[in-house]
Amino acid sequence: MLVSVIVPAFDAERYLRAAVASILAQRHDPIEIIVVDDGSSDGTHALAESLGPPVRAISQPNAGPGAARNRGVEAARGAWLAFLDADDLWVPGKIASQRAVLDDETAVFGHVQQFTEREGTVVDLGAATAGHHVGTMMIARKAFDRAGPFRTDLRLGEFVDWHMRASDAGIRMKTLPEVLLRRRVHGENFTIHMRPHSADFARVLKDALDRRRKG
Repeated sequence: MLVSVIVPAFDAERYLRAAVASILAQRHDPIEIIVVDDGSSDGTHALAESLGPPVRAISQPNAGPGAARNRGVEAARGAWLAFLDADDLWVPGKIASQRAVLDDETAVFGHVQQFTEREGTVVDLGAATAGHHVGTMMIARKAFDRAGPFRTDLRLGEFVDWHMRASDAGIRMKTLPEVLLRRRVHGENFTIHMRPHSADFARVLKDALDRRRKG
């Protein structure tokens, strides 16, 4: 069954090739990889186009990760959806582990290992942690659609908001015990640059409380 992997990418030329390689290493067939260039100023889009099938390159004016993921979902043809930020890496066997326990009512997550690179050496940062992180999630398209698209009016917290709405919609959440995602920590991480928008998290929590009171 076709798995669609959406990769939002903003000025990600330095890391995108490695991210795509980690998806292709899953050995799952069939698979499609949709790279959504979110208004990059570097060579991200040209690189994505050069990679060839099963990669498809889409571009849009800069609108943030929520909008980029939504654009990828709109273009996706698969019955199963997964997401990977362009500077992170999947661990081999991720898709196989999740497909073994996935159904139409469940979002499956895993653990996250943060890492960095110092003078060409990969260094793990702390212990792996359970990660309800968009980069570990795999979900049936029909379940994703029940929760609806990611919000585009937030620069931070759009996945926290989506996760809360998914839970409210009755989508079950399962977390596998193994590491599925290696999250790269570097000076250009999106969340670092978006710290001025940290108030978005408060908006997400308020909106969730208001929604549950009304429900």
